[in-house]
Amino acid sequence: MQKGRILVVEDDEILRRVTQAHLQREGYPTAAAGDAIEALKILQHEPQDLVIADLNLPGMSGLELLKIIRCDFRQTEVVMITAFGTVVTAVEAMRWGAYDYVSKPIHLYELGALAHRVLEGVQSLNRTPSTNTKVRQEPGFENVIGESPPLLHVLNQAARVARSEATVLIQGETGTGKEVLAKAIHFASLRRERPFVTINCGAIPAELLQSELFGHMRGSFTGAIMHKRGKVEFADTGTLFLDEVGELPMELQVGLLRLIQEREIEKVGAAYSTKVDVRIIAATNRNLGASVREGSFREDLYYRLSVVPIRVPALRDRSEDIALFVRSFFERSKARHGKRSLILDPILLPYFTGYAWPGNVRQLENAIERIVLLSNGDHVTLMDLPEFLRPAGLGSEQSTAMASAGMNLGTVEKNLILQSLVQFGWNQTRAAKYLGISRKALLYRIRKYRIVKADKKPRSAAS
Repeated sequence: MQKGRILVVEDDEILRRVTQAHLQREGYPTAAAGDAIEALKILQHEPQDLVIADLNLPGMSGLELLKIIRCDFRQTEVVMITAFGTVVTAVEAMRWGAYDYVSKPIHLYELGALAHRVLEGVQSLNRTPSTNTKVRQEPGFENVIGESPPLLHVLNQAARVARSEATVLIQGETGTGKEVLAKAIHFASLRRERPFVTINCGAIPAELLQSELFGHMRGSFTGAIMHKRGKVEFADTGTLFLDEVGELPMELQVGLLRLIQEREIEKVGAAYSTKVDVRIIAATNRNLGASVREGSFREDLYYRLSVVPIRVPALRDRSEDIALFVRSFFERSKARHGKRSLILDPILLPYFTGYAWPGNVRQLENAIERIVLLSNGDHVTLMDLPEFLRPAGLGSEQSTAMASAGMNLGTVEKNLILQSLVQFGWNQTRAAKYLGISRKALLYRIRKYRIVKADKKPRSAAS
């Protein structure tokens, strides 16, 4: 089997040449670059299995190079080398998916052994695409955040129904992302090039809602000085998203039922009906079945809407997605508020994953926005977190204190890995996703730090 290709990125010319020569003697096809820009040119022309990069590079830093590799060259593993083995840089590199992190002075034979471990089995990584990958390849679903089993179940349902014309009822608590899913269904449908129109049935006064939804004729009521098209007409040939459809007054439920059954509407004050071609996606945080029993929602409309019912899980039921949301919202908020240098260390992530988030994704996004706006300095600290997170978090204050004090890198990394394993019941796949590294990299670190469950004894050296 051909050995994996390695790229050494080091601005010290002598160290670069010595490292390259040693790896070539070990049998690895090895290229070299003096800075990140040169390294990216090599990666674009010839795929590499492993990049060994100095953190302190001229121009673009090694950490910035790592981020680009993780985004654009996902099959390439990265090992970071630095003379500055601090906790902050270690957790930041780990967060962005570095396989390992070694300090200068470099011991070439140890580096060769590490390269062997990293590249071991790289050529067998071509696996059958997972359900997650297949769903993500569907247009419209590629930007939905989350990889938890409950979410993937929902995405699979949505992807299957997207290309049909079936009416969809999306149910779930406030803030779970019902509109995001509705848009994904629309953009995965055959109507993707046509309008997607939203109306919040609970945000418009009942006396105005009929006009907003169906439109009105000039002179039909005081103030109606001209003809007006309603949301339904604007959505013609596209998708109409009825958010909080459970708030729709009984008198308007009749008009909606007619729209679904007959594909026509009657504007306020009109003497004739107007034909329209819309697909209906509705959403609610109410139990519509209970509303039917109470008499506040029409039974026939309920069954017309719920041809395909989809329930979006609450954030507390998909806790492994919380870290993904935190990272995504944090990067987005940093860019929006011009704080690109702000760092949120993974040591703080358990404070987010240990909270129930009654307001779901929307509450989490607002919390991240507040953290970014109010944080001082280059690092988010424990005191920058909202008060409701600090006492409820599962993370250890001792870990945060260690990071602040600049304690031993290995001790902090071991503590972070152990904490993640315990949090996910020693499920290595979920712990690796939470930490933002591959399962292979996690297994390497478990062996490196001899991490074992409390009810197991570590093997002796003789065994």
